[in-house]
Amino acid sequence: MQAYPCAERLTLVEQVHGCSVADPYRWLEDPAAAAPWLRDQDELWLTYAGSLSTRFRWKNTVRRLSNVGSVSVPVWRGGRCFTVRREPGQRPVLFVDETSLLDLKNGLTLDAWQPSPDGTKVAVQLSRGGTEQAALSVLDVGTGQVIDGPLDGCRYSPVAWLPDSTTFYYVRFRQVRRHSLGEADTTILADEASYGLELSADGRWLTVCTRDDLWFADLTADAPPEHIPTTSTTLMSVGPDERLYVVTADGISVGDPAAPTVRREYIKPAEPLTGLAILDDVVLVATATAIAVHDRLTGAQTSTVELPGHGSVGSLTADGNRAWFSYTDSVTPPMVCCYDASTGHTTHEEAQSTPVETHHTKGVELRIIGKPGPTILYGYGGFGQALTPTYSAFALAWVEAGGAFVTATVRGDGAQHDAGTGHDKQHVFDDFIAAAEYLIDEGWTTADQLAICGESNGGLLTAAALTQRPALFAAAVCSAPLTDMIRYERSGLGERWTAEFGSVDDPDDFQNLLSYSPYHRVVDGVKYPAVLLTAFGNDTRVDPLHARKFCAALQHATAGPRPVLLRFEQDAGHTTGGVNLAADMLAFLADQTGLGA
Repeated sequence: MQAYPCAERLTLVEQVHGCSVADPYRWLEDPAAAAPWLRDQDELWLTYAGSLSTRFRWKNTVRRLSNVGSVSVPVWRGGRCFTVRREPGQRPVLFVDETSLLDLKNGLTLDAWQPSPDGTKVAVQLSRGGTEQAALSVLDVGTGQVIDGPLDGCRYSPVAWLPDSTTFYYVRFRQVRRHSLGEADTTILADEASYGLELSADGRWLTVCTRDDLWFADLTADAPPEHIPTTSTTLMSVGPDERLYVVTADGISVGDPAAPTVRREYIKPAEPLTGLAILDDVVLVATATAIAVHDRLTGAQTSTVELPGHGSVGSLTADGNRAWFSYTDSVTPPMVCCYDASTGHTTHEEAQSTPVETHHTKGVELRIIGKPGPTILYGYGGFGQALTPTYSAFALAWVEAGGAFVTATVRGDGAQHDAGTGHDKQHVFDDFIAAAEYLIDEGWTTADQLAICGESNGGLLTAAALTQRPALFAAAVCSAPLTDMIRYERSGLGERWTAEFGSVDDPDDFQNLLSYSPYHRVVDGVKYPAVLLTAFGNDTRVDPLHARKFCAALQHATAGPRPVLLRFEQDAGHTTGGVNLAADMLAFLADQTGLGA
């Protein structure tokens, strides 16, 4: 058996709603106390990684497949075209027309950007080191100089500029505020929440949305926003045609902004909406994999937008009678397409082609690329995120080496979100396990060749699967995972996720969380699969304490010969994984499943 760094096991047991809950590695929540143990874990990982003869080959393959460059969907303001472009192997750069405005250096990340209506200014949200804790600054487009800010406390803040291009509404410290250049903020909504903002083109109508609430304001009336009763509203906006558009889980309704509660059904799509664009002549309605064209007056569908292939649609923007959107699929890097409503024609590059098999089992959809043998099963399973076909150098590198890569759409994803939340969260794990069993039963792989992989909420998915069915898998990668579901609300962004998981403060929620919490389901003497946990020091979403505690628990408990390892990057964040991380994960999984052996 593997020799692991010593980790003291506390006898700490707490009573929660009358139930005894052991937490032997509570001390690993403290980064300072955990530092010596973490150094030993680093040494253990580096020793193992150094033994992988294919590690650098994987790195070269991932780098080659990642070296594709990218460009964002354009945003037109004041006759100027704003895009973010990244040449192969280079940093992203914010362009205005063909002029570079902002070149990201010294660890800066451009989290969001919003040009002013006249195109003379742009609000940029910059964070450092992957923290996603951005500060907002306003740049003069002509000079590139900062003319206002930085304003901290802006984490992916929506920004709604007024037509004068000197004032905007935005979200700062999770409050809705109004900011005029060079002046102090005025707070509009003080209660902290995850807000969305929309402002009509004429600057009259302001809409504010959260998951469960909606506010609407006529800014010419100089009155505070009015709370509007609603359920499941995802978007409320006044379009250039001066109609009120309200998007809910049930579809789109329209009305007069002067009477926002009086609306008529407009469009009722079969799948959840991801985007809406109002053009001069038509309305475009995007789902994860398609764009429908609707008559602007009646809402009746008239056609669909031609796509390059069977892939994913994202980032829909419009100007006049044209719309731009991004497209990608399993083998095609992201591209920007342009739809012209006056001709009905879509301009795009050619998509690549590769066989992708779609299978179904017990309500789970599996997309399979590659051939039978060592297999990676990938999943997410939460927050309504749709796992649509997406270009991935990580997946393609595995397939190119002779393996199969499988993406599972389980309950909790996309349209099946509600069936995999709260007390139904176990459905997510059941579906993922059913997918693994299907791959084995159908001869795609064996338990000795099957690996599972997930990131963030997907890290919770893989951690739950390996603790519930350890003999089903040869290896698992849990990247930035949630693992201690009894204390998840106390760190990172956990307190914002109670709608997804429930709260320990509620007795019924507590029992449900404890039933699947991976950290609490680790059992001494079980032969666990090989496990690689990856965690990041600047991760402000999921605290690395989850990976530390789960690693210590598994290392203590496992009776099997396969390793349990922790790969930690101090200066990386939740979303900043790159070539080196992907290569290390692939080398680990190949070693444990026999790919290339």
